[in-house]
Amino acid sequence: MRLTTKGRYAVTAMLDLAINQEAKPVTLHDIASNQEISLSYLEQLFARLRKSGLVKGTRGPGGGYRLARKPREISIADIIMSVDEKIDITRCAGRENCRDGERCLTHELWSDLSEKIYRFLDEITLGELIDREKCRDRDNSEQPSEFEPHSTRVVFGSKNALNS
Repeated sequence: MRLTTKGRYAVTAMLDLAINQEAKPVTLHDIASNQEISLSYLEQLFARLRKSGLVKGTRGPGGGYRLARKPREISIADIIMSVDEKIDITRCAGRENCRDGERCLTHELWSDLSEKIYRFLDEITLGELIDREKCRDRDNSEQPSEFEPHSTRVVFGSKNALNS
């Protein structure tokens, strides 16, 4: 499976929206700026996300987008599928005509893997990604400098703690 820019940008934009929607609706301009994604591309993606019922828009001053459901109710697979991205790694795109119109010997293998990838992405929600991001930010703010005296943290996976 090769996840295209469409799927990656949709997930990134939805995560940005989920993180920043608390105070007020988030504009596509803000998401485009935060994530360095083309505004016109985001407009196309959000038209599909809105049509799929994942986001809702508010027009006018102070308008923008909010999630239509709670972050824990939106899976990554929901987002990817809503922008017409396929989760399929078969050579034939699931049509079973991999080799000159016939199914190839390994079709079932790749089809099964596609299903596992879909289930994996379907089990991860925006809420979980928000939690991961918060943990990462917290860990980065608590991590001592490599040169900090009396540090007992392991740096770069080393088994030997610094200054211990």
